[in-house]
Amino acid sequence: VQLVESGGDSVQAGGSLRLSCEASKYPYKYRFMAWFRQAPGREREGVAGIDNLDRITYADSVKGRFVLTRDDDQDTLYLQMNDLKPEDSGMYYCAADRELRDDAGWTTGDILRAAFAYWGQGTQVTVSS
Repeated sequence: VQLVESGGDSVQAGGSLRLSCEASKYPYKYRFMAWFRQAPGREREGVAGIDNLDRITYADSVKGRFVLTRDDDQDTLYLQMNDLKPEDSGMYYCAADRELRDDAGWTTGDILRAAFAYWGQGTQVTVSS
């Protein structure tokens, strides 16, 4: 699978953005998908993920503000981000896999901490106060 993110931009605090992740090359095989973000000097963190049963998980820091959706007809994963805060700034990456495994290779149910095999190049989000 190949993943291409788009939609990143610079916005003021309180603004909104919608990120897109378009999947190609047998995307239907990769039903576990998620958005991660990484700010300079900080570890990468899971933001929101969707599993093979379309169950969605959000990080506590974005609950109530971000909405994750998947359009199977368009093979695209979306992240609607509302009420953005400066701490939401960072490079946002889309990830996909056929199954969820942790760094040690064990099956895991924690989609926001899973070791995804496929990643996009990222899209930059900058939120100014």
